[in-house]
Amino acid sequence: MVFVKAQKSNAYFKRYQVKFKRRRDGKTDYRARTRLINQDKNKYNTPKYRFVVRFTNKDVVAQIISASITGDIVLASAYAHELPRYGLEVGLTNYAAAYCTGLLLARRVLKMLEMDEEYEGNVEASGEDFSVEPADTRRPFRALLDVGLVRTTTGNRVFGALKGALDGGLDIPHSDKRFAGYGKDSKQLDAEVHRKYIYGGHIASYMRTLIEDEPEKYQSHFSEYIKKGIEADGMEELYKKVHAAIRDDPSAKKSEKPSPQTHKRFNAKKLTYEERKAKLVERLNKLNAAVGAGNDDSDDEEDD
Repeated sequence: MVFVKAQKSNAYFKRYQVKFKRRRDGKTDYRARTRLINQDKNKYNTPKYRFVVRFTNKDVVAQIISASITGDIVLASAYAHELPRYGLEVGLTNYAAAYCTGLLLARRVLKMLEMDEEYEGNVEASGEDFSVEPADTRRPFRALLDVGLVRTTTGNRVFGALKGALDGGLDIPHSDKRFAGYGKDSKQLDAEVHRKYIYGGHIASYMRTLIEDEPEKYQSHFSEYIKKGIEADGMEELYKKVHAAIRDDPSAKKSEKPSPQTHKRFNAKKLTYEERKAKLVERLNKLNAAVGAGNDDSDDEEDD
C-alpha cells in the first residue's frame, strides 16, 4: 500500500480562518484599504478622508468617506443621475460625465464646509494639471483617491472624476501620468487631448465618424442623443453649461418622486397577541359549527 503524507493536518483546519466576506466576494482590496485608512496615532480621532469613485452600468458614484471603528462615515456624495438637473440628460457614465460628477462633489463638500468662496478651483477646464494652493486662513480640504478594484490604466474614467474634483477645489495627491492625453513616449500630458475628453470631444468625433461611415449604426448607438437634439458640434457648449450650472448650485436636493401609497409585502404580517387570540377563537367557532352541523345530519338519518 502506498504511503500518502497528509499535507494538511487536523491542527491546520482547527486554526484556519476564512477571509473577510467582501474579500471572498471580490469587492474590497483590504491591503489597499488598510493603507488608505491608517491614521497617525498622534492625530487621535482626526478623520482621514477618502475620495471614493465607483462605476455601475448606468451611474457614477463619488463620495467623501472617513473610516471609524463602527463603520465608514459618508461626509458627502454625488451621483451621475443628478446631472440631468444641470442639463446633462444622456451619456452619464463616460469620461466627461465622470468629470462633472467629481466637480459636483467637490463644490458640494466645500459649500457644506463654507469653503466654496475661498477655494474656487480651476473655473475654466483647460486640460492642464491643476493643484489647489493653500489660502491664508483655512487649509484646502484634503482627501485620498480610492479607486477600489479598478485597473488604473491611463485614461480610465476614475481619473476623469479625479480631475473634476481637483478643478472643483479639493486637495488630492496625484500625478498627471494617468490622465487622458498622457504620452508614454513623450512622458508629458497633452493638455489639448485631455481637454477634448473633459468636454466630450472624443464622443463628438465618434459621432461624426459614424454619421459618415455607418448612418444606421449612428441611429441606434446615439438614439437618445438624437431624441434630445444633441449634435456633435454642440457637445463642448453643452458641457460648459453643465459645469457652470454645477458651480451655481451644487447643493443636493431631495427626490420629488412620490412615496408609494401601498407597500409591497413578501412575508406574512406579524400579528399581535390580541389578533392571534381572536383568530384562534374564530377558528374554534368554525370547528364547533362544523361538528354541530355533522351531528344534526346524523340525527336526521337515524330518525329516517
